[in-house]
Amino acid sequence: MAVIIKKIKLQGSKSEIEKEAIFDSDSTYSYIHPDLANKLATMVHLPEPIEFRIAEGERNVTAKDVVILDFYMDNYRFSDEFMVIEGIDKEVIIGEKTLRKWRLKLDFNNNEIIIDPRVTKLRI
Repeated sequence: MAVIIKKIKLQGSKSEIEKEAIFDSDSTYSYIHPDLANKLATMVHLPEPIEFRIAEGERNVTAKDVVILDFYMDNYRFSDEFMVIEGIDKEVIIGEKTLRKWRLKLDFNNNEIIIDPRVTKLRI
């Protein structure tokens, strides 16, 4: 599993914080630990829990809540939903859904995240 770790600023409806996030193209969704999610934003209960299989230990975990967060990287603002999952040892994981939405490219050779500035200009 190839990942890139990068410090980002997370901002929610309650507060903001700088954290190291794991950018993981093998993760389907973006995830956040419940303790951190609760500090940042109001959690929204999912209509139905979603079960995920995680690579670490080949076990299942369940998301019952979600939070909407902005995150900032290299002075660019991004926004997405993060599944709130207990039982993961990482605080923040940015997954494939978010990477595709914002067209973020992971350059594993240079340990960098490539941002297309055109995508960060929101349109209606």
